[in-house]
Amino acid sequence: MAGSSHGHTPAAWTGVIIAFIGFCVSGAFMVMASPLGFWAGLVIVVLGGVVGMAMSAAGLGQPKGTHETHQMASAES
Repeated sequence: MAGSSHGHTPAAWTGVIIAFIGFCVSGAFMVMASPLGFWAGLVIVVLGGVVGMAMSAAGLGQPKGTHETHQMASAES
């Protein structure tokens, strides 16, 4: 796993950070017993996935075919 660049892209980092913020928001509002804030946090989590996919489609993600190349290289070692 250390040999691959799994997740080491701006798209992955941005999507995960936004989703993490959404989880924190959702968790805080759950403790405060506010259903509207809880669902707003989950919307932020989904937004993180959408932003990550959009950035990946814009070329800021891992190039296609890179994953298979790393698997074959590690299998040959």
